[in-house]
This record gives sequence, structure tokens and C-alpha cells, in this order.
Amino acid sequence: MSGQSLRIVRLANFVAPASGGLRTALRELGKGYRAAGHEPVLIVPGDRASDRLTEQGRIITLPGPLLPGTGGYRVLADKRRVARLLAELAPDRLEVCDRTTLRWTGKWARRARVPAVMVSHETADGVLRTWGLPEGAARRAADALNVRTAHTYARVVCTTEFAEREFVRIGARNVVRAPLGVDLVERRPGLRDSGLRARYAREDETLLVTCTRLSVEKRPSTALDAVESLLRRGRRAVLVVAGDGPLRPRLEQRARERRLPVTFLGHVADRGLLGALQASADVSLAPGPAETFGLAALEAMACGTPVVVSASSALPEVIGSAGAVAADRGEAFADAVDTLLARPEAERREIARARAECFGWDTAVRAFLAAHDAEVLVRRSVPGGVA
Repeated sequence: MSGQSLRIVRLANFVAPASGGLRTALRELGKGYRAAGHEPVLIVPGDRASDRLTEQGRIITLPGPLLPGTGGYRVLADKRRVARLLAELAPDRLEVCDRTTLRWTGKWARRARVPAVMVSHETADGVLRTWGLPEGAARRAADALNVRTAHTYARVVCTTEFAEREFVRIGARNVVRAPLGVDLVERRPGLRDSGLRARYAREDETLLVTCTRLSVEKRPSTALDAVESLLRRGRRAVLVVAGDGPLRPRLEQRARERRLPVTFLGHVADRGLLGALQASADVSLAPGPAETFGLAALEAMACGTPVVVSASSALPEVIGSAGAVAADRGEAFADAVDTLLARPEAERREIARARAECFGWDTAVRAFLAAHDAEVLVRRSVPGGVA
């Protein structure tokens, strides 16, 4: 382990102003690295160049083109500019949150003799399947990609055992496990707001919420399927969707045509409002089948709200008994909602919060620093954890 302060340069693509989980992880890990006595620098794409100091460290934004059909995602496309910036920054460690368009940075790090890690925020085969590739073809393509990734980086960081499996399958030996976390102060059951709840649901209605990007790989349509199924079986249920993305117009049209009680909020930038919404819901839905951790679901649990998650994702591993697991069909999600609501409310909310308390950001920061062979040099307060 390194006993000196390190400049940890982090690179991330597919980060937009309306991004959710990845943006949260980048922010909280950056804050944690600073609190531990290190110097985090984050490089991301944007519409214009900027360089600013923030609570999570230095953030450098480079102009990057919009990816069509992604609802606002940009990428660091100018390799030469990125390489020059990396040379100027002279990092002690490199952390990359994109295994595709930024994989070339692993080779740069080898030439510069900089230890580099790649953080696997999604399973490659899972994403390929959600885009319609047959299972066998998706696995072969993912294996080829993952072999190159494992060879390129000194270490691959996986947030769950689920995420680790695709690298174990190819025999990679440089994989380490590091969980993500949740801010247990910012997200808490006390945020429950009866007035906010009444804005979206009557007393005799079940309030469901899903906080997700409205894109193909997240399968937000499953949440609408679940509401439709619940209504057919006589349960009064309403759904609030917090999130934006390319599928939003299609989902809104479907809700109108079928007269589904669904409210689309778009991206909710006010984190306090989002937390109050999560705390005020009866059940949170996390339908994404390729999730390797699921921060939105963990945040809901920290607010005392149980979750229904996709059986195809890593979330069954994360939620434990604090929710229910369902196959990737609306009927199955509706069954799981009924199962959760059959439990006494106080019990299901207490279990959800207790499970979330296993995932403070202090634990996550220490695990990520260990992946960098870096020590906690200063014991300042770490977000969502303890001093």
C-alpha cells in the first residue's frame, strides 16, 4: 500500500447533466478520496471546456460530441487531447469508468508506468442482451471485450459478485471487489412527506416510484407493465417516474393511450426532493436487468422504502431480504409488489433501512483506495459514513 498522497485521475464517459448512479458514484468517491488525503481529478465530456475545483476535487470538462439517440450522453472523442492532458496531470493512479471508448487509456497508462484500474459499472453481456443480441452471441462478444479489458488494465474493479462473474468466466485474475455505497444521512426515512405523497396518490392508492434513466438497457417499460397488471387485478396503484432519456416520449404516449396513472417528472435535480419522493413511496421499482449494483434502489432502501428488482441483475445480491425479486415481466413485478405490501408497513420499512446501513460510502471509499494500493492518510469525515 502507498503511504503517500496520490493524484488519482479518473476518466468517465456517458455522463450527462441528468445522469444518475454513475454521477453519484463519481461524486461520492471523489469526496472520499479527498477526505482520505488524496488528490482526485475527474475528466468528463461536456458541451464546453471547463476546469473547476469542487467538493469532490478538480473536475476538468473537455468538449465531446453528443451520441445520437442516447438522450444527452457525450464522449471524450479527442484521444490526442485526452492523452496530452493525462501527460500534463502526471497521475499517480488512473481510474477509468468506461470499458469501451476509453479502453485505450489502459495502454497509455502502461507506457507511462501508471497503475490503472477499470471500474465495471455494467455487465457487457447484460447490456448487449438488452439491445437485442441473442444470449450466445452476447456472451461471446462480451468475453472477447473482457479479455482485452483484463489484459489492458492492472486491475478490474467490480462492485458485486454478480459483476465479477463475467471476468471469472474468462479466467481473469486481476479482478477485485469494491462495493458502492449510499449517503445514510442524506437518504433517511425521516424524509417521508405526507403532503408530497398526497400530490401523487390518494390514501387508498399504492404509490410506486422508479428512479431510472429512460433508455433501452434500463427497461423502464417493465414498470409501466407492472402498474397495468396491478390495475387489472384490482389494486389501486399509481407510478411516479423520476428520470429522463430517449424512451420518454414513447413511454408517455403509451401511458396516455392506455390511461395509466403514471406521472413523468423528468430528471429531478433537487436531491432533497428526490429523497422525499423515495421515502414517501410504498414500493420502489428497479427493473434494469443489467445493473451491477443499483444505487437508486439502495437510496430508496436508505429512505425505508422496499424495492422490487430484476432477477437478471446484481440487485438480488444487494437488497437481501429488504425487497422482492422478480422476473423481467410486468406480471412478475406486480406479484412482487403484492408480496411486499402483504408485510406490515413498519416491518418492511425497518428491514429496508437496516439493509442499506450495510453500504456506507466510507466502506466503499476504503475498498476503492485498496484497489489503487492507496492508504487512508487523513481520517476526515467520509460521506455517508463515519469519521
